[in-house]
Amino acid sequence: MPTKSWFEQDGKRGRKSTARNGNQQTNQWSNVVPKIKIKTNRAAAKRFRKTASGKFKCGHAFKSHILTKKSTKRKRGLRATNHVRAEDAGRVQRMLPYL
Repeated sequence: MPTKSWFEQDGKRGRKSTARNGNQQTNQWSNVVPKIKIKTNRAAAKRFRKTASGKFKCGHAFKSHILTKKSTKRKRGLRATNHVRAEDAGRVQRMLPYL
């Protein structure tokens, strides 16, 4: 048997490489190009949550520390749900495509 040339071997112990579309059947999806997946912005994913109505909830600023000098009324107001404004919601939606 003659020696196989470099393009007939697959590099693994001299086995002959198989063609990708040789005698195999091709299905209907073989020519379809898959859609590109969009990466989620991980920083935004940790800061926003989506509500059932489609709005985005986010945390309040000035709520984590040095609370003794803030009035009770101010701290009580910071307990309320904070929603992203409508003009910023589009930017948040782009950062969180699968949320």
